Amino acid sequence: MSNSTKLITGSNAPLPNDRTLEIAVEWTTSPAELDVSCFMVNEQGKVPSDRYFIFYNQAEDPERNVRFEPQNPHSVKFSIDLNGLLASPIQKCVFAATLDGPGTFSEVQGCKVTAQCSGSEIVYECSEGKAEKTLVLVELERHGGWIKLRAIGRGFNGGLKPLAESHGVVVEEPEAEEAAAPQVAAASSVASAPAPASAPTPASTPVSNPTETKVNLTKIDLLKKKVKVSLEKKRMDAIKARVAVVFDASGSMTSLYQKGTVQRAFEKVLAIAACMDDDGVMDVWFFGSKSKRAPSVTENDYEDYVKKTYPAPRLFGGLGSGNNEPLVMADIIRKYTKEEPSDVLPTYVIFFSDGGIYETKKISKLLIDSSKSSIFWQFVGLGNANFGVLQELDHLQGRFIDNANFFALSDLDQVGDEELYDRIFNEFPDWYRQAKEKGILR
Repeated sequence: MSNSTKLITGSNAPLPNDRTLEIAVEWTTSPAELDVSCFMVNEQGKVPSDRYFIFYNQAEDPERNVRFEPQNPHSVKFSIDLNGLLASPIQKCVFAATLDGPGTFSEVQGCKVTAQCSGSEIVYECSEGKAEKTLVLVELERHGGWIKLRAIGRGFNGGLKPLAESHGVVVEEPEAEEAAAPQVAAASSVASAPAPASAPTPASTPVSNPTETKVNLTKIDLLKKKVKVSLEKKRMDAIKARVAVVFDASGSMTSLYQKGTVQRAFEKVLAIAACMDDDGVMDVWFFGSKSKRAPSVTENDYEDYVKKTYPAPRLFGGLGSGNNEPLVMADIIRKYTKEEPSDVLPTYVIFFSDGGIYETKKISKLLIDSSKSSIFWQFVGLGNANFGVLQELDHLQGRFIDNANFFALSDLDQVGDEELYDRIFNEFPDWYRQAKEKGILR
Protein backbone atom coordinates (compact mmCIF):
# COMPACT_ATOMS: atom_id res chain seq x y z
CA MET A 1 0.00 0.00 0.00
CA SER A 2 1.24 3.47 -0.84
CA ASN A 3 0.07 4.83 2.48
CA SER A 4 -0.39 2.86 5.69
CA THR A 5 -1.56 4.17 9.08
CA LYS A 6 -1.47 2.18 12.30
CA LEU A 7 -3.96 2.92 15.06
CA ILE A 8 -3.73 2.25 18.77
CA THR A 9 -6.75 1.87 21.03
CA GLY A 10 -8.61 5.18 21.30
CA SER A 11 -6.98 6.79 18.28
CA ASN A 12 -8.67 7.59 14.97
CA ALA A 13 -7.87 8.46 11.36
CA PRO A 14 -9.90 10.12 8.58
CA LEU A 15 -10.69 8.02 5.54
CA PRO A 16 -9.52 9.01 2.07
CA ASN A 17 -12.24 10.60 -0.05
CA ASP A 18 -13.33 7.56 -2.03
CA ARG A 19 -16.62 5.88 -2.86
CA THR A 20 -15.98 2.44 -1.36
CA LEU A 21 -14.23 1.06 1.68
CA GLU A 22 -13.32 -2.47 2.64
CA ILE A 23 -12.92 -3.44 6.26
CA ALA A 24 -11.31 -6.82 6.85
CA VAL A 25 -11.28 -8.55 10.25
CA GLU A 26 -8.91 -11.46 10.65
CA TRP A 27 -7.41 -13.59 13.41
CA THR A 28 -4.97 -16.48 13.58
CA THR A 29 -6.44 -18.62 16.39
CA SER A 30 -9.45 -18.54 18.70
CA PRO A 31 -10.87 -20.97 21.30
CA ALA A 32 -14.25 -21.03 19.49
CA GLU A 33 -15.83 -19.73 16.31
CA LEU A 34 -15.58 -15.95 16.06
CA ASP A 35 -18.69 -14.15 14.81
CA VAL A 36 -18.08 -10.64 13.46
CA SER A 37 -20.97 -8.19 13.14
CA CYS A 38 -21.81 -4.56 12.42
CA PHE A 39 -24.42 -2.35 14.11
CA MET A 40 -25.54 0.56 11.92
CA VAL A 41 -26.87 3.08 14.43
CA ASN A 42 -28.62 6.47 14.30
CA GLU A 43 -28.06 9.61 16.39
CA GLN A 44 -29.54 7.84 19.42
CA GLY A 45 -27.00 5.05 19.09
CA LYS A 46 -29.71 2.54 18.11
CA VAL A 47 -30.29 0.52 14.96
CA PRO A 48 -33.36 1.89 13.07
CA SER A 49 -34.57 -1.73 12.91
CA ASP A 50 -33.09 -5.21 13.30
CA ARG A 51 -32.34 -5.15 9.55
CA TYR A 52 -29.44 -2.80 10.33
CA PHE A 53 -27.70 -5.49 12.38
CA ILE A 54 -25.31 -6.96 9.79
CA PHE A 55 -23.79 -10.39 10.37
CA TYR A 56 -23.32 -13.79 8.70
CA ASN A 57 -27.05 -14.46 8.42
CA GLN A 58 -28.12 -10.93 7.39
CA ALA A 59 -25.47 -9.95 4.95
CA GLU A 60 -26.59 -6.42 4.09
CA ASP A 61 -28.78 -3.53 5.20
CA PRO A 62 -31.89 -2.54 3.19
CA GLU A 63 -29.96 0.10 1.24
CA ARG A 64 -26.97 -2.20 0.70
CA ASN A 65 -24.55 0.36 2.10
CA VAL A 66 -22.82 -2.29 4.22
CA ARG A 67 -22.32 -5.84 2.95
CA PHE A 68 -20.92 -8.78 4.91
CA GLU A 69 -18.65 -11.14 2.94
CA PRO A 70 -17.13 -14.18 4.70
CA GLN A 71 -13.65 -14.99 3.39
CA ASN A 72 -12.44 -18.09 5.26
CA PRO A 73 -12.72 -19.57 8.79
CA HIS A 74 -10.40 -16.84 10.13
CA SER A 75 -11.40 -13.79 8.11
CA VAL A 76 -14.44 -11.75 7.12
CA LYS A 77 -14.82 -8.61 5.05
CA PHE A 78 -17.31 -5.74 4.97
CA SER A 79 -17.76 -3.74 1.75
CA ILE A 80 -19.07 -0.25 2.46
CA ASP A 81 -20.57 2.35 0.14
CA LEU A 82 -19.30 5.53 1.80
CA ASN A 83 -21.40 7.93 -0.28
CA GLY A 84 -24.53 5.89 0.37
CA LEU A 85 -23.72 5.74 4.07
CA LEU A 86 -23.19 9.50 4.23
CA ALA A 87 -26.56 10.12 2.51
CA SER A 88 -28.39 7.85 4.98
CA PRO A 89 -29.57 8.60 8.52
CA ILE A 90 -26.92 6.23 9.88
CA GLN A 91 -24.47 8.10 12.10
CA LYS A 92 -22.08 5.35 13.08
CA CYS A 93 -21.15 1.74 12.20
CA VAL A 94 -19.96 -0.33 15.15
CA PHE A 95 -17.94 -3.46 14.33
CA ALA A 96 -17.69 -6.16 16.97
CA ALA A 97 -16.58 -9.79 17.33
CA THR A 98 -18.09 -12.45 19.60
CA LEU A 99 -16.90 -15.91 20.60
CA ASP A 100 -19.63 -18.44 19.85
CA GLY A 101 -18.49 -21.04 22.35
CA PRO A 102 -16.08 -21.52 25.25
CA GLY A 103 -13.14 -19.25 25.99
CA THR A 104 -12.51 -15.52 26.16
CA PHE A 105 -10.72 -12.90 24.07
CA SER A 106 -7.55 -13.38 26.10
CA GLU A 107 -7.20 -16.60 24.07
CA VAL A 108 -7.78 -14.96 20.67
CA GLN A 109 -4.51 -14.45 18.82
CA GLY A 110 -3.63 -12.21 15.89
CA CYS A 111 -6.86 -10.19 15.79
CA LYS A 112 -6.46 -7.38 13.30
CA VAL A 113 -8.72 -4.88 11.50
CA THR A 114 -7.62 -3.48 8.15
CA ALA A 115 -9.52 -0.69 6.36
CA GLN A 116 -8.61 -0.17 2.70
CA CYS A 117 -9.60 2.41 0.09
CA SER A 118 -7.86 4.57 -2.55
CA GLY A 119 -4.63 2.61 -2.24
CA SER A 120 -4.36 3.47 1.45
CA GLU A 121 -4.85 1.30 4.50
CA ILE A 122 -5.53 1.84 8.18
CA VAL A 123 -4.53 -1.04 10.47
CA TYR A 124 -5.58 -1.72 14.06
CA GLU A 125 -4.01 -4.71 15.81
CA CYS A 126 -6.41 -5.47 18.62
CA SER A 127 -4.88 -7.09 21.71
CA GLU A 128 -7.14 -5.50 24.31
CA GLY A 129 -9.28 -8.59 25.02
CA LYS A 130 -9.22 -10.00 28.53
CA ALA A 131 -11.97 -12.09 30.10
CA GLU A 132 -14.68 -10.88 27.71
CA LYS A 133 -16.54 -12.94 25.10
CA THR A 134 -17.40 -9.92 22.94
CA LEU A 135 -15.13 -7.11 21.81
CA VAL A 136 -16.03 -3.87 20.02
CA LEU A 137 -13.24 -3.53 17.50
CA VAL A 138 -13.64 -0.27 15.54
CA GLU A 139 -16.25 2.32 14.66
CA LEU A 140 -16.92 4.30 11.50
CA GLU A 141 -18.30 7.72 12.44
CA ARG A 142 -19.12 10.98 10.72
CA HIS A 143 -16.48 13.70 10.98
CA GLY A 144 -16.20 17.07 9.25
CA GLY A 145 -18.58 16.19 6.45
CA TRP A 146 -16.86 12.87 5.82
CA ILE A 147 -16.06 9.69 7.78
CA LYS A 148 -13.27 8.57 10.10
CA LEU A 149 -12.26 5.24 11.65
CA ARG A 150 -11.79 4.96 15.40
CA ALA A 151 -10.04 2.08 17.21
CA ILE A 152 -12.17 0.99 20.22
CA GLY A 153 -11.01 -2.32 21.74
CA ARG A 154 -13.77 -2.38 24.39
CA GLY A 155 -15.07 -5.65 25.81
CA PHE A 156 -18.47 -6.86 27.02
CA ASN A 157 -18.50 -9.61 29.63
CA GLY A 158 -22.08 -10.61 28.81
CA GLY A 159 -21.36 -11.39 25.19
CA LEU A 160 -23.31 -10.45 22.10
CA LYS A 161 -26.76 -10.31 23.69
CA PRO A 162 -26.21 -7.25 25.93
CA LEU A 163 -24.17 -5.58 23.20
CA ALA A 164 -26.96 -6.08 20.67
CA GLU A 165 -29.59 -4.85 23.13
CA SER A 166 -27.52 -1.77 23.91
CA HIS A 167 -27.66 -0.93 20.21
CA GLY A 168 -31.42 -1.38 19.98
CA VAL A 169 -31.63 -4.92 18.56
CA VAL A 170 -34.74 -6.65 19.87
CA VAL A 171 -33.72 -9.92 21.52
CA GLU A 172 -36.60 -12.25 22.28
CA GLU A 173 -36.22 -14.38 25.37
CA PRO A 174 -36.06 -18.10 24.53
CA GLU A 175 -39.20 -20.09 25.13
CA ALA A 176 -39.20 -23.08 27.39
CA GLU A 177 -38.11 -25.59 24.76
CA GLU A 178 -35.57 -27.20 27.04
CA ALA A 179 -38.23 -27.70 29.69
CA ALA A 180 -40.60 -29.33 27.23
CA ALA A 181 -38.07 -31.81 25.85
CA PRO A 182 -37.56 -33.79 29.09
CA GLN A 183 -41.33 -34.11 29.41
CA VAL A 184 -41.54 -35.75 26.00
CA ALA A 185 -38.66 -38.05 26.87
CA ALA A 186 -40.19 -38.94 30.20
CA ALA A 187 -43.52 -39.72 28.63
CA SER A 188 -42.00 -42.11 26.12
CA SER A 189 -40.02 -43.93 28.80
CA VAL A 190 -43.03 -44.82 30.93
CA ALA A 191 -44.63 -47.90 29.40
CA SER A 192 -47.91 -47.52 31.20
CA ALA A 193 -48.43 -43.91 30.09
CA PRO A 194 -49.13 -43.44 26.35
CA ALA A 195 -47.72 -40.32 24.77
CA PRO A 196 -50.22 -37.53 24.01
CA ALA A 197 -51.54 -37.63 20.46
CA SER A 198 -50.08 -34.22 19.60
CA ALA A 199 -46.59 -34.90 20.98
CA PRO A 200 -43.93 -35.89 18.42
CA THR A 201 -42.29 -39.22 19.18
CA PRO A 202 -38.97 -40.79 18.19
CA ALA A 203 -38.85 -42.79 14.96
CA SER A 204 -38.31 -46.07 16.76
CA THR A 205 -41.54 -45.77 18.74
CA PRO A 206 -44.15 -43.84 16.72
CA VAL A 207 -47.27 -43.51 18.84
CA SER A 208 -50.74 -42.54 17.70
CA ASN A 209 -54.02 -42.22 19.51
CA PRO A 210 -56.88 -43.93 17.62
CA THR A 211 -59.47 -41.74 19.31
CA GLU A 212 -57.83 -38.66 17.74
CA THR A 213 -57.52 -40.07 14.20
CA LYS A 214 -60.47 -38.28 12.64
CA VAL A 215 -59.18 -34.92 13.84
CA ASN A 216 -55.50 -35.46 13.08
CA LEU A 217 -55.86 -37.03 9.63
CA THR A 218 -58.15 -34.47 8.02
CA LYS A 219 -55.60 -31.92 6.79
CA ILE A 220 -52.95 -34.51 5.96
CA ASP A 221 -55.48 -36.67 4.13
CA LEU A 222 -56.34 -33.78 1.81
CA LEU A 223 -52.67 -33.24 1.07
CA LYS A 224 -52.05 -36.97 0.58
CA LYS A 225 -54.55 -37.04 -2.27
CA LYS A 226 -52.56 -34.35 -4.06
CA VAL A 227 -49.30 -36.15 -3.37
CA LYS A 228 -50.69 -39.36 -4.89
CA VAL A 229 -51.80 -37.53 -8.04
CA SER A 230 -48.29 -36.12 -8.52
CA LEU A 231 -46.66 -39.49 -7.80
CA GLU A 232 -48.89 -41.16 -10.38
CA LYS A 233 -48.00 -38.52 -12.99
CA LYS A 234 -44.32 -39.27 -12.36
CA ARG A 235 -44.98 -43.04 -12.27
CA MET A 236 -43.60 -43.10 -8.75
CA ASP A 237 -46.69 -44.35 -6.92
CA ALA A 238 -45.13 -47.77 -6.25
CA ILE A 239 -41.83 -46.38 -4.90
CA LYS A 240 -41.18 -46.51 -1.17
CA ALA A 241 -38.60 -44.24 0.45
CA ARG A 242 -37.47 -42.92 3.80
CA VAL A 243 -38.49 -39.26 3.93
CA ALA A 244 -36.72 -36.54 5.93
CA VAL A 245 -37.33 -32.81 6.14
CA VAL A 246 -34.83 -30.10 7.13
CA PHE A 247 -35.80 -26.59 8.19
CA ASP A 248 -33.58 -23.53 8.22
CA ALA A 249 -33.86 -22.01 11.70
CA SER A 250 -31.54 -19.05 11.11
CA GLY A 251 -32.47 -15.56 12.24
CA SER A 252 -33.79 -14.43 8.86
CA MET A 253 -36.43 -17.20 9.00
CA THR A 254 -38.15 -15.64 12.02
CA SER A 255 -41.13 -14.19 10.17
CA LEU A 256 -41.80 -17.52 8.40
CA TYR A 257 -41.97 -19.27 11.76
CA GLN A 258 -44.19 -16.56 13.22
CA LYS A 259 -46.60 -16.65 10.25
CA GLY A 260 -46.93 -20.43 10.43
CA THR A 261 -45.29 -20.93 7.02
CA VAL A 262 -42.80 -23.43 8.44
CA GLN A 263 -45.58 -25.48 10.05
CA ARG A 264 -47.47 -25.53 6.76
CA ALA A 265 -44.34 -26.61 4.88
CA PHE A 266 -43.88 -29.35 7.49
CA GLU A 267 -47.43 -30.59 6.88
CA LYS A 268 -46.93 -30.65 3.10
CA VAL A 269 -43.82 -32.81 3.44
CA LEU A 270 -45.43 -35.01 6.09
CA ALA A 271 -48.08 -35.90 3.50
CA ILE A 272 -45.24 -37.09 1.23
CA ALA A 273 -43.88 -39.26 4.04
CA ALA A 274 -47.35 -40.66 4.72
CA CYS A 275 -47.55 -41.76 1.06
CA MET A 276 -43.96 -42.84 0.37
CA ASP A 277 -42.31 -43.82 3.66
CA ASP A 278 -42.33 -47.53 4.38
CA ASP A 279 -43.57 -46.99 7.94
CA GLY A 280 -45.13 -43.52 7.60
CA VAL A 281 -42.53 -41.95 9.91
CA MET A 282 -40.80 -38.73 8.87
CA ASP A 283 -37.43 -37.70 10.30
CA VAL A 284 -36.97 -34.00 11.08
CA TRP A 285 -33.99 -31.68 11.48
CA PHE A 286 -33.68 -27.99 12.34
CA PHE A 287 -30.46 -26.04 11.87
CA GLY A 288 -28.96 -22.64 12.51
CA SER A 289 -25.37 -22.28 13.63
CA LYS A 290 -25.92 -25.73 15.17
CA SER A 291 -28.18 -28.59 14.14
CA LYS A 292 -30.86 -30.54 15.95
CA ARG A 293 -32.37 -33.95 15.29
CA ALA A 294 -35.98 -33.41 16.25
CA PRO A 295 -38.37 -36.21 17.23
CA SER A 296 -39.60 -38.20 14.25
CA VAL A 297 -43.29 -37.89 13.54
CA THR A 298 -46.24 -39.68 11.95
CA GLU A 299 -49.31 -38.19 10.31
CA ASN A 300 -51.26 -38.67 13.54
CA ASP A 301 -49.02 -36.30 15.46
CA TYR A 302 -48.62 -33.28 13.20
CA GLU A 303 -50.63 -30.58 14.99
CA ASP A 304 -48.46 -27.69 16.25
CA TYR A 305 -45.35 -29.83 15.72
CA VAL A 306 -43.09 -26.86 14.91
CA LYS A 307 -44.41 -24.79 17.81
CA LYS A 308 -43.78 -27.64 20.24
CA THR A 309 -40.40 -28.64 18.82
CA TYR A 310 -38.59 -25.46 17.73
CA PRO A 311 -41.04 -22.57 17.66
CA ALA A 312 -38.76 -19.81 16.33
CA PRO A 313 -35.12 -18.97 15.54
CA ARG A 314 -33.05 -17.61 18.39
CA LEU A 315 -30.36 -15.04 17.93
CA PHE A 316 -28.98 -16.04 21.32
CA GLY A 317 -29.14 -19.58 22.61
CA GLY A 318 -30.93 -22.45 20.94
CA LEU A 319 -29.43 -23.36 17.58
CA GLY A 320 -28.04 -19.88 16.99
CA SER A 321 -28.99 -17.65 14.10
CA GLY A 322 -26.39 -18.65 11.52
CA ASN A 323 -26.45 -20.86 8.42
CA ASN A 324 -24.46 -24.05 8.98
CA GLU A 325 -25.75 -26.30 6.22
CA PRO A 326 -22.65 -28.55 6.25
CA LEU A 327 -23.21 -29.47 9.89
CA VAL A 328 -26.78 -30.69 9.42
CA MET A 329 -25.96 -32.33 6.07
CA ALA A 330 -23.15 -34.30 7.70
CA ASP A 331 -25.51 -35.49 10.43
CA ILE A 332 -28.08 -36.61 7.85
CA ILE A 333 -25.43 -38.54 5.93
CA ARG A 334 -24.23 -40.12 9.18
CA LYS A 335 -27.73 -41.29 10.08
CA TYR A 336 -28.56 -42.85 6.72
CA THR A 337 -25.14 -44.28 5.79
CA LYS A 338 -23.68 -45.29 9.18
CA GLU A 339 -26.48 -45.62 11.71
CA GLU A 340 -29.29 -46.86 9.45
CA PRO A 341 -27.81 -47.76 6.06
CA SER A 342 -30.05 -49.21 3.34
CA ASP A 343 -29.52 -50.24 -0.26
CA VAL A 344 -33.21 -51.13 -0.60
CA LEU A 345 -34.95 -47.94 0.53
CA PRO A 346 -33.79 -44.59 -0.85
CA THR A 347 -33.74 -41.60 1.46
CA TYR A 348 -35.53 -38.52 0.16
CA VAL A 349 -34.34 -35.36 1.95
CA ILE A 350 -36.38 -32.18 1.45
CA PHE A 351 -34.30 -29.25 2.64
CA PHE A 352 -35.81 -25.77 3.17
CA SER A 353 -33.56 -22.68 3.28
CA ASP A 354 -34.07 -18.95 2.86
CA GLY A 355 -30.56 -18.38 1.53
CA GLY A 356 -27.43 -16.77 2.91
CA ILE A 357 -25.48 -19.85 1.77
CA TYR A 358 -21.73 -19.39 1.52
CA GLU A 359 -20.11 -22.70 2.56
CA THR A 360 -19.67 -23.64 -1.10
CA LYS A 361 -16.69 -25.97 -0.74
CA LYS A 362 -18.07 -27.88 2.24
CA ILE A 363 -21.55 -28.30 0.74
CA SER A 364 -20.08 -29.38 -2.60
CA LYS A 365 -17.85 -31.96 -0.93
CA LEU A 366 -20.75 -33.42 1.07
CA LEU A 367 -22.87 -33.72 -2.08
CA ILE A 368 -20.00 -35.36 -3.96
CA ASP A 369 -19.19 -37.73 -1.10
CA SER A 370 -22.83 -38.77 -0.69
CA SER A 371 -23.46 -39.29 -4.41
CA LYS A 372 -22.69 -43.02 -4.05
CA SER A 373 -25.19 -43.36 -1.21
CA SER A 374 -28.95 -43.87 -1.39
CA ILE A 375 -29.67 -40.22 -0.48
CA PHE A 376 -31.38 -37.73 -2.80
CA TRP A 377 -31.32 -34.06 -1.80
CA GLN A 378 -34.22 -31.80 -2.80
CA PHE A 379 -33.37 -28.22 -1.81
CA VAL A 380 -36.22 -25.71 -1.70
CA GLY A 381 -35.37 -22.00 -1.50
CA LEU A 382 -37.74 -19.67 0.29
CA GLY A 383 -37.71 -16.05 -0.90
CA ASN A 384 -35.47 -14.22 -3.36
CA ALA A 385 -32.14 -14.48 -1.57
CA ASN A 386 -28.69 -15.67 -2.62
CA PHE A 387 -28.69 -19.47 -2.61
CA GLY A 388 -25.08 -19.79 -3.62
CA VAL A 389 -23.92 -23.25 -4.65
CA LEU A 390 -27.49 -24.58 -4.68
CA GLN A 391 -28.19 -22.53 -7.79
CA GLU A 392 -25.26 -24.23 -9.57
CA LEU A 393 -26.05 -27.87 -8.77
CA ASP A 394 -26.40 -28.84 -12.41
CA HIS A 395 -22.75 -27.87 -12.93
CA LEU A 396 -21.34 -29.61 -9.82
CA GLN A 397 -18.65 -32.00 -11.08
CA GLY A 398 -17.25 -35.11 -9.42
CA ARG A 399 -20.47 -36.85 -8.42
CA PHE A 400 -21.13 -40.53 -9.12
CA ILE A 401 -24.66 -39.58 -10.18
CA ASP A 402 -26.65 -36.33 -9.99
CA ASN A 403 -28.07 -36.58 -6.47
CA ALA A 404 -29.59 -33.15 -5.85
CA ASN A 405 -32.08 -30.64 -7.19
CA PHE A 406 -32.97 -27.05 -6.29
CA PHE A 407 -35.80 -24.64 -6.94
CA ALA A 408 -36.83 -21.42 -5.20
CA LEU A 409 -40.25 -20.05 -4.34
CA SER A 410 -40.78 -16.34 -3.73
CA ASP A 411 -43.70 -17.18 -1.42
CA LEU A 412 -44.47 -20.77 -0.42
CA ASP A 413 -48.02 -19.88 0.62
CA GLN A 414 -48.81 -18.54 -2.86
CA VAL A 415 -47.92 -21.80 -4.61
CA GLY A 416 -50.61 -24.42 -5.13
CA ASP A 417 -50.07 -27.84 -3.57
CA GLU A 418 -50.21 -29.58 -6.96
CA GLU A 419 -47.51 -27.32 -8.40
CA LEU A 420 -45.35 -27.70 -5.30
CA TYR A 421 -45.50 -31.50 -5.38
CA ASP A 422 -44.81 -31.61 -9.12
CA ARG A 423 -41.69 -29.51 -8.60
CA ILE A 424 -40.55 -31.52 -5.58
CA PHE A 425 -40.83 -34.76 -7.56
CA ASN A 426 -39.29 -33.34 -10.73
CA GLU A 427 -35.83 -34.97 -10.61
CA PHE A 428 -36.26 -37.75 -8.05
CA PRO A 429 -37.55 -40.32 -10.62
CA ASP A 430 -34.44 -39.91 -12.84
CA TRP A 431 -32.15 -40.21 -9.84
CA TYR A 432 -34.03 -43.31 -8.66
CA ARG A 433 -33.61 -45.02 -12.05
CA GLN A 434 -29.90 -44.16 -12.19
CA ALA A 435 -29.39 -45.37 -8.61
CA LYS A 436 -30.93 -48.70 -9.62
CA GLU A 437 -28.86 -48.96 -12.81
CA LYS A 438 -25.58 -48.16 -11.04
CA GLY A 439 -26.17 -50.52 -8.12
CA ILE A 440 -26.70 -47.94 -5.40
CA LEU A 441 -30.15 -49.42 -4.84
CA ARG A 442 -31.12 -53.07 -5.20
